[in-house]
Amino acid sequence: MKRVLASLLIAVFMAQSIQAQAAPSVASVQRDIDRLRTLAAEKYEAANEATLKIKALQKETGVLQQREEIIQKELRIVSQVLAKIAISEYQGSGFGNSFELLFSSDPTQYLLDASILDGVSRRYSKQLREYAATKQRVQATQLVLSDRTALLRVEQKRLNQQVAEAKTALLKAERLLKSLSKADRERLLREEAARENKILSESKRYAASYKGENTRGSIALKFALQQIGDIYVWAAAGPTRWDCSGLTMRAFQKAGVSLPHHSGSQFKYGKRVAYSNIKPGDLLFFGKPISHVSIYMGGGKMVQAPRAGKKVEVVNFTRMFGQKPFVGATRL
Repeated sequence: MKRVLASLLIAVFMAQSIQAQAAPSVASVQRDIDRLRTLAAEKYEAANEATLKIKALQKETGVLQQREEIIQKELRIVSQVLAKIAISEYQGSGFGNSFELLFSSDPTQYLLDASILDGVSRRYSKQLREYAATKQRVQATQLVLSDRTALLRVEQKRLNQQVAEAKTALLKAERLLKSLSKADRERLLREEAARENKILSESKRYAASYKGENTRGSIALKFALQQIGDIYVWAAAGPTRWDCSGLTMRAFQKAGVSLPHHSGSQFKYGKRVAYSNIKPGDLLFFGKPISHVSIYMGGGKMVQAPRAGKKVEVVNFTRMFGQKPFVGATRL
């Protein structure tokens, strides 16, 4: 009996040990949630890039469609001219068959009547050249339009995929939070709220201390600092919700500079600045490929809209933003 009881106690102890080992700690869950939210922000920035390309392709496609309509109209006019010539030739000189040949796809007929076509070509070479050139322009435009339409479908698919992956990451983060016991979950939320409130308080203090100048960078920085405490939302560009590139885009718009709504694309604007020469108002870029942008405010600090679950804040500028390396700075 004692042996059986001892075995049961050992089994219970082992089960509890396994359960304790399997249960995630609050700290590890917090790290995983932060990682997943950061991953979601990366995917959303990739979605911003796809959105930019889609807009550009849609604009180009619209122009091509308008151009094709104009050329098609020109082709109909030229065709009508040729038709009138064909009727005239048929009635006056018997060259009607040769104009049927112009619109025929039968190569045998072409060989049989080539001599007749040659005679007509000499007499109406200008009209025939105009018809051929216009038809070629229509075909070329249609090919380009088809190519742009295919690219548009690819970018739309990429956009959908990036958004889906971002949402998946956020759902995983939510499930991790729910995997905790009620007490641990409440503890995590309390600690997260305390941490964010501390960052917010310090950020407001840094923002209040910034004086700045009348340069573009300073004007943009002042605008960004005025948004301290606003929440992060993907694809948002104000007035009270922002993602990282949406904040920098609007900040520099305030300073008279037009930027695209994507961190990687913004890196192509302005003058590159060496790490040792970074000044307040410079844009800072992180990630390979680039997936985050912030604004340097001096004193080793930067202002940013980092990711889901956070707000516009002032934090330390280091060579690593989480797992993302600093890749460069630009001055506009």
